[in-house]
Amino acid sequence: MSVMIEQTPLAGLVVLTPRVFADDRGAFSETWNAVTLAKQGIELNFVQDNQSISRLPGTVRGLHYQTPPHAQDKLVRVARGAILDVAVDIRRGSATFGQWHGMELTAENGRQALVPKGFLHGFITRAPDTIVLYKTTDIYAPDCDRAVHFADPDLGIDWGIDPARAILSDKDHAAPAFATLDTPFSIAGEPL
Repeated sequence: MSVMIEQTPLAGLVVLTPRVFADDRGAFSETWNAVTLAKQGIELNFVQDNQSISRLPGTVRGLHYQTPPHAQDKLVRVARGAILDVAVDIRRGSATFGQWHGMELTAENGRQALVPKGFLHGFITRAPDTIVLYKTTDIYAPDCDRAVHFADPDLGIDWGIDPARAILSDKDHAAPAFATLDTPFSIAGEPL
């Protein structure tokens, strides 16, 4: 596996871009190889694969995270369409606590966001019928599932849309403010 690893301004949040092999038939890429990435210092054991399909552009899913003991690292990619993928650092003691970073992920660019524990995560769709695939290092655990409102002014995320026009689930619409967050994460990524 040939993969480009791109660091972001938020320590631990990286973008992986696998090499694409194209010929007359189409294209092939290896989206995850544990052995190859372990040699680059990325060692994760994914236990669950998820897929979301969003019919309309402007659909927001997030900002979500899970608390310990079911905190999750996520590897996010787009199979069809395009998203702005957003992560927010919620590790107490981090120099970038409360800061966000957005990444354009599309089926065409093949980029993948590796979002570690200790980050809020969400995305907005930029194209109709967008399919997002993501792997997680722990199972979905409803008792540990948490959210922060995507348009919280304290975060100042530029979603590229008027928040009133975003398409949200009832859960995401009712998500609490960032100021109420009692993060269970520290800079080392370990629970407090």
